[in-house]
Amino acid sequence: MSSDPQWKSFQPSTMDSDTAILDFKTLSISSPNGSPYNSGANANYGSSGGNSFPIGTFTGREGNDSAFNGESNTNSSSNSNSFNQQQQSQQNNSDGAYHSATRETGIIEKLLHSYGFIQCCERQARLFFHFSQFSGNIEHLKIGDPVEFEMTYDRRTGKPIASFITKIAPEVVLSEERVTGNVTTEIRSDGQGGETQGRISYENRGECFFLPYNKDDVEGNVTLRSGDKVSFQIAANPRGNLGASHVRLENPAHPVRYQGVVCSMKESFGFIERADVVKEIFFHFSESKNKEEIRLGDDVEFTIQTRNGKEVACNITVLPRGSIIFEDVCEETMKGQVLKPLERGQNNRHQNDPLPGRIKYRAADHSESEVSFGDKDQKGDFTLRHGDWVSFRLATDRRDGLKRATDILLLDESFNVSGERREQGVVTAVKDGYGFLRCVEREPKLFFHFSEVLDVDKDVSVGDEVEFTMIQDQASSFSHMRQRAIRIKHLASHSVKFENVVEQNVSGTVTKDILPPYWNQRSPSKNQNNDKNDSGTITYNSSGDKKTIAYYLKDCDHKYLPKVGDQVEFDIAQVKRNKEMVAINVKVSQRASSGDRGDGALHQGYVAALKDGYGFIENLAHDMEVFFHFSNLDGDANKLELGFEVEFNLNIRGNSGTCMSAENVKILPKGTLKSPTILPEVLDGKVVRPLRSVNPEQEKYAGLIEASTETEGEKGAEYEFGITSLSNKRELLQIGDPVNFQVDSQGRAANVAAIRKKRRATVDSVKGLFGFLSYEVEEGKKLFFHMSEVKENATLQAGDTVDFVLVTNHRTGKSSACNVTKVCENTQRPERLISRLRTTSVDDAGPKLTVLRQPKGPDGTKGFTNARIPRLPGVGVE
Repeated sequence: MSSDPQWKSFQPSTMDSDTAILDFKTLSISSPNGSPYNSGANANYGSSGGNSFPIGTFTGREGNDSAFNGESNTNSSSNSNSFNQQQQSQQNNSDGAYHSATRETGIIEKLLHSYGFIQCCERQARLFFHFSQFSGNIEHLKIGDPVEFEMTYDRRTGKPIASFITKIAPEVVLSEERVTGNVTTEIRSDGQGGETQGRISYENRGECFFLPYNKDDVEGNVTLRSGDKVSFQIAANPRGNLGASHVRLENPAHPVRYQGVVCSMKESFGFIERADVVKEIFFHFSESKNKEEIRLGDDVEFTIQTRNGKEVACNITVLPRGSIIFEDVCEETMKGQVLKPLERGQNNRHQNDPLPGRIKYRAADHSESEVSFGDKDQKGDFTLRHGDWVSFRLATDRRDGLKRATDILLLDESFNVSGERREQGVVTAVKDGYGFLRCVEREPKLFFHFSEVLDVDKDVSVGDEVEFTMIQDQASSFSHMRQRAIRIKHLASHSVKFENVVEQNVSGTVTKDILPPYWNQRSPSKNQNNDKNDSGTITYNSSGDKKTIAYYLKDCDHKYLPKVGDQVEFDIAQVKRNKEMVAINVKVSQRASSGDRGDGALHQGYVAALKDGYGFIENLAHDMEVFFHFSNLDGDANKLELGFEVEFNLNIRGNSGTCMSAENVKILPKGTLKSPTILPEVLDGKVVRPLRSVNPEQEKYAGLIEASTETEGEKGAEYEFGITSLSNKRELLQIGDPVNFQVDSQGRAANVAAIRKKRRATVDSVKGLFGFLSYEVEEGKKLFFHMSEVKENATLQAGDTVDFVLVTNHRTGKSSACNVTKVCENTQRPERLISRLRTTSVDDAGPKLTVLRQPKGPDGTKGFTNARIPRLPGVGVE
């Protein structure tokens, strides 16, 4: 037994120095007859009432109990023999020996097949005992039973053991020391009005123990959750079973939930203003607990974790709006003066002071007071300067009682106090969050940001008249210092004047007219070289002297543009920017025949082509087209359709006399222009020349169709066609396209319809006004289509099946889909989405199956494609 590791942990260097064995309180037992097994001892313990016995920590290790679990029969038998010899020796002694031994109390901690262990109640010791030392039926002894015993020593090994063990009356045995552990099982309802017991685990000298507890054992109105760290006292119930009592929650496993409001957001992260302290905390979008979208200003609840030495918000859930209130705002509006404005620059982005601004104001008791403010307290992010007069309201923070200014607005009297130079201008362009101003007193356009608009409730639109202050943008590079407008204030209409009118109602004659830039070429979008500041000239008499003055296109009526020789009336103004004298409000009073290169008559025709901002009209003779701009249309250009009947005035522009344009374009009721009679015979043919709108490089406008003949190689009759000849006005007929057509009384083709092969494909993607089909004309490229080619204005989405006609532009070589007809809707997810779902559904943390060697058949081919060859019994297979 001396080689048993279980006993080594109990072996002292000297017997007298082992405090765990010898240092304990002596317990006197009153016994009438001196026997350690009499009822007097039991009565003494049973009547102890509220006396408690401290339970110390255990000395043994669970893993070492194998020394007594029957694995070593030799040691077990030795122990048994040792105890038998010791018991025999003790029985030979006189009764006085029993009186000299001290009785102790303990609790049965472990029972094995022939031995067990007792945990001492009065000292830190764990003693071995053999079943032969128990007085009574060993079957009645259970773990947790309180017992009384004497400590003796094994004569062969000198180890301390328990002997003369008796079971005492069950009573509550409570430890004075508190033990810490973790909740492993929560108390739950059993569904019948009762509750199940919970369990707490704790570790003692390397061994893990589990103790039950009930709801009454928990201190305070606390609900324990699995994983919570608790402290408790160990007690034995009336039945002698150990349990946890006076359980106290020390550290919850689930972190404390905090609340706040999302105050700023970037691409994939943001900051939350906390409701418990005046502080912001970082969060990432991936921390949303329910994967719900987090928006600016949302009330949220979250936990806090420390990562890389910094606190971050995790497990974020969105609360209903208005759940969190930071402050109480006073209804009274105060007036004050800015002492310290906010510094909006790169160097102050990460400043520690959340309220760096200061405002001086007169308090209710007429004393001079100061109040701070932050970047969220202004109604807008406009620039404030030292000395500005502002209006604000006082807000008291519920978290720390600090007062601050909020709802800050800049007052108009600030500009008088500051003495800054204010300028005027008109908004000429608006982008996403910024725009440009045309200034009255400076040539280049001035950049501005929407945040600098003082009236935060007013939208910024093109044409708005404003007042502003110009500064040098410090954020731009030194070599390219950019000017920008700040502190922008809206003005009433017609407040901004770019010129000062010197003289009104002056008459003159146009000596040089202005050719609009969109008339020089067929496609205005390609006209990049025209000078937009080209000016015309007007000659007039002033005090008997003949003078010439310039005028610009912006000062004329676009529907009645002046031409050379026209009599006009105008006003003379001086431009504030450069002091130049110009003619404004130019109006044509009388057309001059010498200057009019048109015939002056009304012409009629059909809308043949529509582009972005302009179009072309086919004349009644069907042999030419006339350009017109939408500004010359009397009506809504969005309602124009191909084939509409119109009337217009024809004018010729330019010194060459070749640039023709239509003015005063008006839409006529359908059927106003009489159409020729169409013959009933339907002919077949092919296009040998398209319309000039399809091929702008050809000289002739009209297209040409050659009729088919029965004799192969024989040339058929040819018929011209225009926009009115097409049954589908959007049809783009190209050279070689087979068509069906009829002939009208004028010998022209009518009701021309292309004979094209219908193809079918699925929609790959839709992007606004265009999309792509899963049909490859060129390798790796999807087929393009425009939404205007979709029949019946059907709504398409990825996966829809459509019929279409393939059209190839011979000039550019690019193909597209026309006459797109929706066949059926998509009934399944697109393949790319299915592939993505397959990828994302793979659990990277779980086990994976990887094929190291692909299977091969008997002939060396992959897989098990070859089946067994049936054979007859007794016949071999060759």
